[in-house]
Amino acid sequence: NFLEEIQTITYNSTIKMKNMECKVDALDLKILSIISKDARIPFRNVAELCGVSRAAIHLRVQHLIDMGIISGSSYEIDVRRLGYKTCTFIGIRLERGSMYKEVVEQLRQVPEVVECCYTTGPYSIIARMYSHDNEHLMQLLNTKVQEIPGVVSTETMIVLDNSIKRNMPME
Repeated sequence: NFLEEIQTITYNSTIKMKNMECKVDALDLKILSIISKDARIPFRNVAELCGVSRAAIHLRVQHLIDMGIISGSSYEIDVRRLGYKTCTFIGIRLERGSMYKEVVEQLRQVPEVVECCYTTGPYSIIARMYSHDNEHLMQLLNTKVQEIPGVVSTETMIVLDNSIKRNMPME
């Protein structure tokens, strides 16, 4: 019975996220493991793999969304097929670490910048950026990134191969 199944849901694991406790159990982790490998898998298939009803999967996924454990739903686009052949990580040194938010807002205006992290170590910011080729990369660095007030210097690391790309395992 579906109602009995939902009523017997127990949460025995705790994940700390954004200063709040999110309780998940083995079934939640199994669902996360399945959908992280294929976000387009029908809930019917997830239910079969988990041995529960489709409605239970719907409720569990909605609960995971409500807790903020799952966010968004998107397709992965291979930008290389769209002409962006060069992936680059850029280490950015700032005049002062306190300038981070202002610099990030400027980097947000550069569409080729797809990821930006505030870091420890030699760089205040590590950004991932795509460009069509080395000439385009140089233009982006010289006229966009290095012109941002507060950016003292940059170091460019071109990605030769992305050998591992995955979600955190949920098992």
